[in-house]
Amino acid sequence: MEKTRLDKFDTVINLNTFYFLDETFENQYEGHITALKDTLLMVRQKLNEQQGSPNAKVIFEELLSKEYGLRALLALSGVSNESLKRIITLIRIVDDAELSKLVNKDKWPVDKGNNLSEWGDAKIASLIKENNDFAKGILNLFFEGSTIPILSRTIPLFELNKFRMGKLKFEIPELIDTIVRYKERGSRSGMADNNAERTIRDTLKSLNVDYQSGDLTDLIANAPIRKRTMDFIIPNKQNPKIIIECSYLVTTSSGQGDKSKTEVSVRGLINEHYPKAKFIGFVDGIGWYVRKSDLNRMVTAFDDVFTFHKDELTRFEAYIKNVLGLNEDANNAK
Repeated sequence: MEKTRLDKFDTVINLNTFYFLDETFENQYEGHITALKDTLLMVRQKLNEQQGSPNAKVIFEELLSKEYGLRALLALSGVSNESLKRIITLIRIVDDAELSKLVNKDKWPVDKGNNLSEWGDAKIASLIKENNDFAKGILNLFFEGSTIPILSRTIPLFELNKFRMGKLKFEIPELIDTIVRYKERGSRSGMADNNAERTIRDTLKSLNVDYQSGDLTDLIANAPIRKRTMDFIIPNKQNPKIIIECSYLVTTSSGQGDKSKTEVSVRGLINEHYPKAKFIGFVDGIGWYVRKSDLNRMVTAFDDVFTFHKDELTRFEAYIKNVLGLNEDANNAK
């Protein structure tokens, strides 16, 4: 007999296991956690034995040579594996003498061509194991990265402050700092003030430009499945002149391909139902930089694309004024 909706509902409520629990996996993973903890305790003991020694880096060089070394270093500092990969990519991209010297960049593998792809975990682990200069460079990043001007201008302070020497000395205030930053990481990323869209809002407000967010009126009626919520619709949903979508990605994922396909689909809907409207995108962040095939598809959806570089924000202001005729209004007012 086929179950009714109520039967299926009751199954989930009455036979809910609350949390997925695989004892074999849990025991294996606890072994992983124990190995990381024991590794860090060993490092701390060696540091205590050599109190005042200028050779603390030697102890951490030995740490990186171990199986759990890099993961232990990340745990101690609070730097995520994904963040480290992004910063390594950033180092490979930028040309800065002080940063290059710090990380021994001249001893890193040379990137060929312009189609730079991000190094994976296995590649980074292999370089640490086989390239001593690379390993020392990564260690220097943890010891002195927060003092490098180009990193302080590029990396958010919340992330930059994880690269402080006090963490590697097991100083209690710094370890508490790591715990607090880990706890607040999700809350910080979800805050409205920590959102690239705020920059767009502030720009539109400074220009006294009205806008709305949400679903375009004609798409609700004619394409309810394919439509998507728009970030900025100028001046309103009924008669849009400019439609803006914002995508600032620091991380990378397979979903970027889906996102780019969705924007291309939306582009077609806008052409059909709002042929006079301009569809523009803010597409920025290292996540897009390292996924160039997805980026290439993404940008084809828009009439124009902007980043949050200060020169691009100036160009965005000029673009808005031009499309809305604000320059003409100012001239007429004179």
